[in-house]
Amino acid sequence: MLQTIENLPPKVIGVLADGEVTRSDYETVLLPLLREAYRNGNRIRFLYQTSPGFSGYTVGAMVEDLHVGLKYLRLFERCAIVTDVEWIQRGARLFGSLMPCPVKMFPSQRLNEAVAWLSVAEVDSSLTSELGDDGVLVVHPHGPLRREDFDKLAGIVDPWIEAHQQLRGLVIAMPKFPGWENIGSMFQHMEFVRDHHRHIRRLALAVDGVLPELMSHLASHFVEADIKQFPFDQVEQAKRWARG
Repeated sequence: MLQTIENLPPKVIGVLADGEVTRSDYETVLLPLLREAYRNGNRIRFLYQTSPGFSGYTVGAMVEDLHVGLKYLRLFERCAIVTDVEWIQRGARLFGSLMPCPVKMFPSQRLNEAVAWLSVAEVDSSLTSELGDDGVLVVHPHGPLRREDFDKLAGIVDPWIEAHQQLRGLVIAMPKFPGWENIGSMFQHMEFVRDHHRHIRRLALAVDGVLPELMSHLASHFVEADIKQFPFDQVEQAKRWARG
């Protein structure tokens, strides 16, 4: 069975696996926690702990584990696994390297250390954003674009799209294009565009400079959203255009 771990720090959610874990455990314990974070656009620090009485997973539980991972992967900001079960440790080391967030293993006697690691503050997204009731999201980057920026955007956009099918408009406002923090950030940007461009009706770039103009012209051939560039001092005009 799975049960929630109480009295954890803010942003940290945790579950304890005890005995045999079934598909029903995922549906009644873990999924409600993830759905709430998803609806609220929150990212989470996740603690997964096994008890001394843990005996394994049913086939249904393993299938549900894969489904949960694929749907809610973007929510995870950090993941700590506290266990003395060797096959879980080996599997976590293998699949942890493929996760988009840091994953760290701890033996059972270091539970407090795991919670402390999950609680440590680190640099978050450098974006500020406003999503209005009209379905127009206005984003202000404050530095080179980072992986966390696109994770944050997805956390805001995905629940809206799920509820309304389409984001009416996206306005990106910055004095000049800041570039990307690294090559991984650029690939994350491309992945975000690939996954979302069919669900965003209009994209307004309120950015000065020739490069954004060239990028918007090039992007117009590959994405379904209408794209238009505005000078940075015309953010309000960009909002009105995005609103349609």
